[in-house]
Amino acid sequence: MTLDAFLALLVYAFVTSITPGPNNFMLLASGVNFGFAKTIPHMLGISIGFLVLLLAVGFGLGAVLTAFPALHTGLKVAGGVYLLYLAWKVAMSRSLSGKGEANARPMRFIDAAAFQWVNPKAWVMAITAMAVYAIPEHPFLSVALISIAFTVVNLPSVSVWAGFGMALRGFLSDPVRLKWFNIAMGVLLAATLWPMLR
Repeated sequence: MTLDAFLALLVYAFVTSITPGPNNFMLLASGVNFGFAKTIPHMLGISIGFLVLLLAVGFGLGAVLTAFPALHTGLKVAGGVYLLYLAWKVAMSRSLSGKGEANARPMRFIDAAAFQWVNPKAWVMAITAMAVYAIPEHPFLSVALISIAFTVVNLPSVSVWAGFGMALRGFLSDPVRLKWFNIAMGVLLAATLWPMLR
């Protein structure tokens, strides 16, 4: 991979990691509701989960989904249903740090990592990265470089969203503002399904 191609890959990784999507909306809401420190496992789960997905796509899973459209459709449906469930949970959250809500907690590492497998944006990012930047003559090396690029860029990018959520905690300590913020985040999270449904 040339230096120009690798720099273009870094830009692609940054733009796709920092722009709004299911992960970033959930991190924003988690930063508000639970704080930055308690959201760290969620952020790490996203980064590691996406890395594993990226490697799987790079080493052949993308071809399997292309060969079996029903499997791809099933994955999209499962992802969509789970995303709507998460959107509902975010929208119904009513207090900072779960005070007064016995089962309120930030997303765990394993949950966030597993979510990448049903996250429509993560699949698009992974398949596009491998299709555009992988070099057929050097498949292992190019998959490794693509994975390194995303690993370096992804965690700092998603951390910005949790940090922004943390910065909003003071403003959203008012229960009415927090209620409407969480409803808005739930609606935005559900709206991320729109590109998949078109």
